[in-house]
Amino acid sequence: MTLRRSLVAALWTLPFAFAAAGAGASDFRSLAEPAILYDAPSKQGKPLFVIQRHTPVETVVNIDRWVKVREPAGSLLWLERRQLSEKRTLIVTAPRAEIRQKPDAASPLAFEAIKDVVLELADKPADGWVKVKHRDGTAGFIRINQVWGL
Repeated sequence: MTLRRSLVAALWTLPFAFAAAGAGASDFRSLAEPAILYDAPSKQGKPLFVIQRHTPVETVVNIDRWVKVREPAGSLLWLERRQLSEKRTLIVTAPRAEIRQKPDAASPLAFEAIKDVVLELADKPADGWVKVKHRDGTAGFIRINQVWGL
């Protein structure tokens, strides 16, 4: 890609980036299937790596069939829109997170999850806690500062 085309493409996406930033709320989704992340919104772009099914991503820009997303490690990359799901998931960022039966640190432990475990979002966050569900069906509350995807 020439420098001029790169500059035009970058400038063309600016209004979309500002519109997304101006909305005030992040739009998180999860992946419906494993997805290849690219450096550009095209299959002619360089494929960088594969991200696993159910991983949460933050959508930043939408262009035709492509979506620029922020993945859990913070990189901004592109994937095909069809690979996104409406289902919301969170990924554990703490080395070991304690999921409680109630949104209270003194509540009995429901289960523990280690870093990078993906949990289903079960309810809206409130008072620093969010209700989650493990794929085995066990549910509980985790502190919002121990997950990414909200």
